[in-house]
Amino acid sequence: MGDHIGAFTDGDLFIIGRGLPHNWVTPLAAGEKVESRDVILQFDEDRIMEAAGPFPELTKLKQFLLLARRGLAFTGETRSRGAEIVEAIGSKCGLERLSLFFALLHILSTSDERQLLSSENFAPQIDVPTNHVLRDILTWMSVNYRNDVRLHQSAEMAGMTETSFSRFFKKNTGTTFSRYLSELRMAKACELLDRSELAVTEIAAEVGYWNLSNFNKTFRELRGMPPRRYRQFRRSREPT
Repeated sequence: MGDHIGAFTDGDLFIIGRGLPHNWVTPLAAGEKVESRDVILQFDEDRIMEAAGPFPELTKLKQFLLLARRGLAFTGETRSRGAEIVEAIGSKCGLERLSLFFALLHILSTSDERQLLSSENFAPQIDVPTNHVLRDILTWMSVNYRNDVRLHQSAEMAGMTETSFSRFFKKNTGTTFSRYLSELRMAKACELLDRSELAVTEIAAEVGYWNLSNFNKTFRELRGMPPRRYRQFRRSREPT
């Protein structure tokens, strides 16, 4: 989402504002499907703000909608309650649906159980063809991150030289190709550290690092602590 890379799981709740590139990838075998993987609610923020004339209470949403352009992830009770409302909206109609929609905006905009995702200075202007190329490249990287992914492979997919592709990628993701790949691998490593009992050596290999020293070095650079300490930190925060 923007220049943020992370994992998602059942029950997660996000809001993605206008103009923020995003992609959700679930690696699947050929022919495999995940039924009802996502529940999506779309709305036009301009119409919300236009309605602030006759309904001035809506002006309080302006700052929230601006923050949403960086992407927000919700936690705790906000995550649970918000997800319930999103699912309930689908089965309602008329004023009842509208009432739930505004209840959802109220809960999300007034909650402090949220995390900003994309960085503040990430603001690409992506047209439709560029978005399609970038989506295909990022999806390919997300599926193949554990393999020997190389810049020239992505450049060939995009129909560009390596130099042109490097500029294209940096402009539209806010980071370099190699940094993005490292972030992608570390996001998966964090997920495995948090949700599995695999040894660190096994996790390193699972995310494309056959040299444990390189894995530990990269993990420390991007997460600020060694993998084992990250696992201990995460598990110390789990409810007992």
